[in-house]
Amino acid sequence: MRTRAALLVLVVVGAVVTACGTQSPRVDAAPTRSTATPTAAGADAKARSGTEATPAQASATLGFTAHTLDGDTFDGRSLAGRPTVLWFWAPWCPTCVGQAPTVTKLAEAYDGKVNVVGVAGLDQAAAMEEFVTRTGVQGMRHLSDEKGAVWKRFGVTAQSTFVLLDADGEVAFKGYLEPSDLASRVDALTG
Repeated sequence: MRTRAALLVLVVVGAVVTACGTQSPRVDAAPTRSTATPTAAGADAKARSGTEATPAQASATLGFTAHTLDGDTFDGRSLAGRPTVLWFWAPWCPTCVGQAPTVTKLAEAYDGKVNVVGVAGLDQAAAMEEFVTRTGVQGMRHLSDEKGAVWKRFGVTAQSTFVLLDADGEVAFKGYLEPSDLASRVDALTG
């Protein structure tokens, strides 16, 4: 009996460490476009309509609400019209801590051109707020997704995961990204 309990503990600890450790690039199963050409379909839609998507025309992907760490209500449809980076992080994740400076620089560099939103999960709001302060990522919006509703909506199963949306709100990429890969993918979305 003790052997089974010890084995179960080792499996759980291994799963947590693996989920937060170095991850290889991956694309999870979800309703996504090809990651090879992240803006092709969005560009075609804009060319046909002549305009960018508005919140009223936003993709069904953006049809969600959540709360920010500040306690405000966040409407996913507000992301329509610009490419978006959703950064799914957890307060106790060392990979996420290491990515914080890159995400902050990205948010600053693309201010007004790209929405950059942190989606905090897998812990309580107090730990999420402490992470934001400790890592210096206060300059962007962060959703408090304690129950994992936004994580589930986008099929995210591990931190740190990036979900990149085109200006129409369609998923262009989902998975782990190294800093240089994140920047090049965002460049491709902004054309």
